[in-house]
Amino acid sequence: MFCLTRRHLIGLSLCGMATLLPSALLADQDRDHDRARRAVESGEALPLSDILARVRPDLGGEVVGVSFERKRGRWVYEFKVIGAGGRLAEVYVDAASAQILKREED
Repeated sequence: MFCLTRRHLIGLSLCGMATLLPSALLADQDRDHDRARRAVESGEALPLSDILARVRPDLGGEVVGVSFERKRGRWVYEFKVIGAGGRLAEVYVDAASAQILKREED
């Protein structure tokens, strides 16, 4: 008989998320990319590579998803991050300054 421990369940959940997440993100990926490109070209936002170079040490885990949107009058990168213990967090970063605005733990 096979018994699943909590660690196994977390691992299986992460594997499932890893397979489903890319297809779920594809729908908005083109729009996010176009918005980000225009914002970077106009000087309203920093490129994603610059943002990641600045904030990666403070994200607290591995980035598994990114979106780009306008919130409260400014461009924001939203990072989905898997942290310690398999916990998912959303980290919001100001696209112009690379300042972390908010972190929401699930």
